[in-house]
Amino acid sequence: MKACCKTVGLFGVASLALAGVLTVGLMSGAAEAPKKQFKIGVIAKSQSNPVFQAARTGAEDAGKELSAKLGIDIKVEWRTPVNEDAQLQAQYVEQMASQGVDGIAISASDANVLTAAANSAIDRGVTLMTFDSDIPNSKRMAYYGINDEEAGKAVMTQLAKAMGGKGGKIAILSGNQNATNLNARIKGVKAELEALKDKGFTLKEVYYTKETASDAAAMVQQVQTANPDIAGWAMVGGWPLFTQNALDGVYDKAKIVSVDHLPEQLNYVKSGQVAALIGQDCYGWGYRSVEMLVEKLNTGKSPEKVINNFPLAVVTKDNVADYEGKWNKWLRKK
Repeated sequence: MKACCKTVGLFGVASLALAGVLTVGLMSGAAEAPKKQFKIGVIAKSQSNPVFQAARTGAEDAGKELSAKLGIDIKVEWRTPVNEDAQLQAQYVEQMASQGVDGIAISASDANVLTAAANSAIDRGVTLMTFDSDIPNSKRMAYYGINDEEAGKAVMTQLAKAMGGKGGKIAILSGNQNATNLNARIKGVKAELEALKDKGFTLKEVYYTKETASDAAAMVQQVQTANPDIAGWAMVGGWPLFTQNALDGVYDKAKIVSVDHLPEQLNYVKSGQVAALIGQDCYGWGYRSVEMLVEKLNTGKSPEKVINNFPLAVVTKDNVADYEGKWNKWLRKK
């Protein structure tokens, strides 16, 4: 009888010990449960353009800050062509979708080329949005960027002001002829020109350039030399101003207003060679895109609006100093 009780007692102790091990194991397993993880792909137009370098900084900052704030492992993958290539962008969208990314933010070089790739990724369960340059006929969740038509109007308004409202021939400088954002800005410039035609403002021509500093600067100088009647340049992209001495032979003959407000461009305002810049939230392209994608993935909540615009920043000689420090952060300069 005593032996029996002893055996039962040992069995009970063993059972308790086993239960303890299981409990500790379960608790340990719960503590080591993996974090929720989201992979976000960011595809800009070109590696060489500083505005997209700022977008990359914003996207990476958002990934780090939201990871810490939400307790989620957010990985941001930057995959962008060295130079503009819509077909390569489409390949990146398809590759990322195949590799299991959760979200994609893209600035489209050519909306027509990218619509099918974007829709295919969305149909496979990827949440996709656009920044800077939209893919309006796709099923993208949202767009974040400038109101391009209003930006074009602002460029022309500031140019007319710089020209003293006296009228003259206006040249429009643009880049990729298939870029949705640039074409909307051209539309805005033309709309404002139409409103100012009674004051003698007329369109000379729209000139298209490769979106690199050297090519754009050379074109502006050549066109101005060949057409001395051009009295104003409405630049819907600031590519010529990304390098030094771009306006030699131009600024003393015509007034200039441009989109974007990069550090190199600010120097042209400070020197008086450029009358005004219409600035964009280039850092926010990346930051807000990642933020909106994570909110959708984490909570299921879509942005209240499909089209999300930021306020236009008008930079002149009077306030140029306010914008100089901002770019140090955007380009990670000390």
